[in-house]
Amino acid sequence: MSSGEPLPTHVRTESGSLLKIGSPELNTEITERFGNNVELMRLRQGIFDEAAISIISLTTIAGIGREADLGNNLDIRRFRANIVVETDSVTPFLEDEWVGRTLVFGKSDATGPAIQVTMPDVRCVMINLDPETAAKDARVMKTVARLNQNNAGAYATVMRTGVINVGDRVSLL
Repeated sequence: MSSGEPLPTHVRTESGSLLKIGSPELNTEITERFGNNVELMRLRQGIFDEAAISIISLTTIAGIGREADLGNNLDIRRFRANIVVETDSVTPFLEDEWVGRTLVFGKSDATGPAIQVTMPDVRCVMINLDPETAAKDARVMKTVARLNQNNAGAYATVMRTGVINVGDRVSLL
């Protein structure tokens, strides 16, 4: 019988420890690693994106990196996309043109996995954080805001499930 209390959430730290959220040990480890005190909080619900799938092109990421004066050093993990695609286009932010259309992966004969692109992905300050070091660089978000009204990538919903493999062809319908 459940007491109604949520199960405790644990974090496996870089040192390999499994520590409970809110524990003094976890707070100490995070503080020591990043050199700043942090406050962890428990929410009754999660924080969710606008749709099930986030997609972005390598061209968009490269364009942001160039314009932000970061060159090719912009880590794709900053954008937390579910799917990253390589396109023939050299124009960044082409995902905006995909809104309302369908992307089919693998076979383009309407049997492969497919997603419906629903809206541009409005970015938050998380893209300013280097995923390796947690160092902040406001140039990233400022560049996205300046170049494309704070949108980079797009959200989509699943139309047809299936396996997507690295290197699969992507067709825009």
